[in-house]
Amino acid sequence: MSSLNDVEKRYFERLLGMQSGYVLDYSDPTFGEFFKRHRVDIHSPKYQTYGTSKAKKMRAFWEQEPDTLVGAVLGEMLQAYEADCTLNGRNIEAPILEKAQNIVARLSGASRPSKMVSQTVDDFLHNEFVIPNIRKLPIEAMAVPVIESRLNEARTAMGAGAYLSTIFLCGSVLEAVLLGAAQNEPARFNRAAASPKSADGNVKRLYDWNLAQFIDVACEVGLLKPDVKKFSHGLRDFRNYIHPYQQMLSGFTPDEHTAKVCFQVLKAALASVAGERL
Repeated sequence: MSSLNDVEKRYFERLLGMQSGYVLDYSDPTFGEFFKRHRVDIHSPKYQTYGTSKAKKMRAFWEQEPDTLVGAVLGEMLQAYEADCTLNGRNIEAPILEKAQNIVARLSGASRPSKMVSQTVDDFLHNEFVIPNIRKLPIEAMAVPVIESRLNEARTAMGAGAYLSTIFLCGSVLEAVLLGAAQNEPARFNRAAASPKSADGNVKRLYDWNLAQFIDVACEVGLLKPDVKKFSHGLRDFRNYIHPYQQMLSGFTPDEHTAKVCFQVLKAALASVAGERL
């Protein structure tokens, strides 16, 4: 069992919104997928000691599993909490988050608290992401040459200083790859809580989804990491400059730094979808 005490649990209860029986914005399927990455079947009877809500299963998990596993799960959930606040325009409860991060460090056996602050654009740019073999992506084989061609063209555009073109190409590749992944597992995408619905309540056809919706659902089903989701929305915003009036209204002209961020986002997303980001 973990060494979490009652006071420490209160911090996580607050940050994860567990008072209502939920845990962040996880649905039952995405909660299961999240824990599956940690080799835990959270929906099994083992974790239904106190009931079947996600919060009650989480409490049982805290009591039954060792510190290292609980620390790994809570550490990732804190990152999801930060991303959720950023994407939804909510303030991060920094003092509580810091205390929770210290607890995660203790559970994980770290000699000092891990640096788990919100990632800035510059932090993200300094990460090393490698574009995976495109043939490893869960997309149709017919789409592979098109994706490779657009990636090469994006590199050429970057080198030529055509930064707006670079952003457009990065956005088109990301949308194509996420659409391909959705077509490969339509049931998984359609079951997601974030899947877009039509007026009659049914999930829209995949071809009617926009890039923002693909990003949100891909993160919910575990294909994109929360940091990639966060910065992918930035790429999507810049990609909207394909409409001249959108750029005119913003009064912003993308430069080399903007293009590098967008290309970095694309590399991270491709690695994530290919299963090469741990």
